[in-house]
Amino acid sequence: MRTDPPPGLLAAVRDYERALGTDDLDALDRLFAPGPQTLRGDAGGLLVGHDEIAAFRGARGGAPERRLVEVHVRTVDDDHALVVAVTELLRGGRGQQTQLWERTAEGWVVAAAHVHAPAPAFDPRVWRVLGDPLVTGSADGPLARRTVAVKDLYAVAGQRVGVGNPTWLVGADVEPAHAPAVARLLTAGADVRGIARTDELAYSLAGTNTHTGAPPNPRAPGRVPGGSSSGSAAAVALGQADVGLGTDTGGSVRVPASYQGLYGVRTTHGAVPTTGVVPLAPSFDTVGWLTRDADLLAAVGDVLLPPDLAAGTWSPRLLVSPDLLALANDDVAARVGAFAAAAGATASDAWRTVDVDAWAEVFRVRQAWEAWRAHGAWVRAHPGALGSDVAGRFAVASRVDDATGGAAGERRDAIRAQVLDLVGDDVLVVPAAASVAPQPVPAELEAVRAATLRLTCVAGLGGLPAVVLPTRHEAGSTSHAPEGGALPEPGRRAPFPVGACLLAAPGRDRALLALARELAATL
Repeated sequence: MRTDPPPGLLAAVRDYERALGTDDLDALDRLFAPGPQTLRGDAGGLLVGHDEIAAFRGARGGAPERRLVEVHVRTVDDDHALVVAVTELLRGGRGQQTQLWERTAEGWVVAAAHVHAPAPAFDPRVWRVLGDPLVTGSADGPLARRTVAVKDLYAVAGQRVGVGNPTWLVGADVEPAHAPAVARLLTAGADVRGIARTDELAYSLAGTNTHTGAPPNPRAPGRVPGGSSSGSAAAVALGQADVGLGTDTGGSVRVPASYQGLYGVRTTHGAVPTTGVVPLAPSFDTVGWLTRDADLLAAVGDVLLPPDLAAGTWSPRLLVSPDLLALANDDVAARVGAFAAAAGATASDAWRTVDVDAWAEVFRVRQAWEAWRAHGAWVRAHPGALGSDVAGRFAVASRVDDATGGAAGERRDAIRAQVLDLVGDDVLVVPAAASVAPQPVPAELEAVRAATLRLTCVAGLGGLPAVVLPTRHEAGSTSHAPEGGALPEPGRRAPFPVGACLLAAPGRDRALLALARELAATL
């Protein structure tokens, strides 16, 4: 069996994608083999015969918009070939189609096909509570009919907060009122779809959870989703929610956005109230959210954010630091560097003298001290309740005394002044994470976390807003594009997502979101 496609096959696959995207029923009929033996199957059942398949297509009203990201060909002989294609739905999630093509006198046609689409069903790895919706928003508003996955740190009236831990959930009281961020979204018309999973007490960046497993990462199957806003991110990436409401302390929105090819924002510290949100490290905790496009990311900001603290005309320079790029793996640095170049960023050596390792240590120590002050009593009262990774972090945190934590706070304040001076009125482009989504190998995840914290700690120490945009990666075709677009190279695996992060001075959240929209539309 060969991997080189026989003549004319890829042109027929391209014609099929074009016909599917435009709902050209006549063309689709021609591209499926005539007769009673043609097959088409999916989760809903198997259709046998050309007539049944044609009737199904005529009744469904078109297929969801999608793009091809991988095409694999196994040639049986010059007249028969198996084509396996990986697709991404523009509404979120990944699918797969397997087709047996055969050459006839009229050209290539599909003799059998199996279609796998992302399942919208309840997934306990993603959701703790799911409704239809769980809480209904106002009848109208700028976010009407949008759905929100709420991280399991936020108070939702009538529900308990579980913080990713079953022991905590058992002892939690029912919340009498919504957290302000949740209430604002509901007032703006959004519905709360459900309460999404989180890493235990949000003290992780991987997205894994001993008790519930890791939510799937549809953009990097078999790899971690990124945490601790992992459930909210996965719900958005899978197309099960439009907005993922999360928190970002050390990268908990930025990292899953990068790992899953999403747009994400960490707001200026204190810009959106964290009232009604279980804390991790209050001097670093911020509200954040994730979406599949930059327009919705900004629309949520219009609802949640106050007016820009630094309002007025702003024409920022975009800068990129080779020294900060070098903190990421080579492939990540190359793609973020290419993004920065396409955005018109210029290289800056202003960060060359910064000891990022020392900064990350200050962040780690202060975060640990605050986390123990917030939850140490509960951890001591419930031995064995936490998974080994988070329990290990709290064990380290328990050894940070007040003198050390206080000194780290003073050092943090000095670093914050330095960060603000370095950023100034510019926008800094940095990798959102140091690597692509890693495999869930516990022995390696801590090293990945430490490497990423060297990048993410900059925003935390400076109290900066940060917006993540997916970098351009593979060539693909959208079924609704003219002429079907270019097909991915047969047999080529689609690269895993990489996020570019924009950092600006505190209070420039709205302007940064507007810049992200502009870049997303032009790059």
